[in-house]
Amino acid sequence: MKRTALIMAGGRGERFWPRSRKTLPKQFLSLTGDGRTMIQLTVERIRPLVALEDIYIATNKDYKKLVLEQLPGIPEENILCEPVGRNTAPCIGLGAMHISKRYEDAVMLVLPSDHLIKAEDVFLEVLRDAVHLAESGENLVTIGIKPNYPETGYGYIKFNRQDKEGRAYRVERFVEKPDARTARTYLEEGSYLWNSGMFVWKVSAILENFSCYLPETLKGLHEIRAAIGTQLEETVLYDVFPKLASQSVDYGIMEKAERIFTLPGDFGWDDVGSWLAVERIRPADSDGNIISGNVLTYSCRNSLFEGGKKLIAAVGLEDLVVVDTEDATLICSKAHAGDIRKIVEQLKEQGEKYI
Repeated sequence: MKRTALIMAGGRGERFWPRSRKTLPKQFLSLTGDGRTMIQLTVERIRPLVALEDIYIATNKDYKKLVLEQLPGIPEENILCEPVGRNTAPCIGLGAMHISKRYEDAVMLVLPSDHLIKAEDVFLEVLRDAVHLAESGENLVTIGIKPNYPETGYGYIKFNRQDKEGRAYRVERFVEKPDARTARTYLEEGSYLWNSGMFVWKVSAILENFSCYLPETLKGLHEIRAAIGTQLEETVLYDVFPKLASQSVDYGIMEKAERIFTLPGDFGWDDVGSWLAVERIRPADSDGNIISGNVLTYSCRNSLFEGGKKLIAAVGLEDLVVVDTEDATLICSKAHAGDIRKIVEQLKEQGEKYI
């Protein structure tokens, strides 16, 4: 069966401000130090499974030029520009409509554009297993991540250890982000995985579930599908898509569907949710500092310094994040790295400058 992929690349990445901006969000940045952006890495790692001409990018209409620049091998018609953000269910549905218009049926990988994976060979093995399971029936397959600490920032997948299909387990339920005590319980119990937001299914299978659980959304998507490839395509998309209910695929379908399986993954996954993730990506010096750009430090420990041409001189600092750009500088304690979006919210109230 034909293998295709939808890469979701419409996010803003506000917790990576001031490098991530409205005109250059996180997925189009290089955070690994090798010059390759996150969306480029996402495409590269699935190339052994999916041909370039069968990879679709769902993104904000403002980012089409960035996608064309960073992914020159992707056909322009495969860049699906959402007029507005409507969460993951309409996004995935739009991708499914384009794929179904091109192929009678196909396996569809759904991947975020802003995750990092260290053990790519192991990741590909898990994806291959997921593809085979998706091909074998009307199964919806999600990739779960084996937790190694009690994370409170992720949703979790509860699986049934006694109900297996090869290396996959039947999903019992999806659970929301837990508090610290609950997260520790999940870790100790051993039958919970982090929800990575990566899925594999046949297009026909996911559309059947849209029909069962999101019929009004599917109705609108079929209107869009009918116009694909015609002169009315953009007009219909801009008219219909904003009217679709904003709904996550987890809440709208995955929490309700029946044939849900999860494949546990242990391949060095990181969703790169904030500047603190850089500590897990880049090596630190002997003082625990991660430094890039024009930076001098003295008696600094366990801090991140992200500079540019302008010199950053730091003395006696500890557990800080310092990011300098041409027009803005961030100074933040690591403990409050998740609150950077609060600054972005204040900037939005003041106008478009700096965001």
